[in-house]
Amino acid sequence: MQASMSRKGNCYDNAPIESFWGTLKTELVYSRRFATREQARQAITEYIELFSNRQRIQARLDYLSPAAYTARYFSEKIAA
Repeated sequence: MQASMSRKGNCYDNAPIESFWGTLKTELVYSRRFATREQARQAITEYIELFSNRQRIQARLDYLSPAAYTARYFSEKIAA
């Protein structure tokens, strides 16, 4: 695994994804044991696609899920 690096002079550009990986590990990976890599891959994919993107609300997105925020953005863009 390669170390996470930010752009020169910007120590914060990786902060959102680093936060996401920390949350994923805390909520999913550390609480389960996977028999195979395939089971781990499937569980992580489901976590991201079904829970994190569609259900989990986020304060920085006006307390909407990423999917709802994206839908709102495009509906406002089309209406304009």
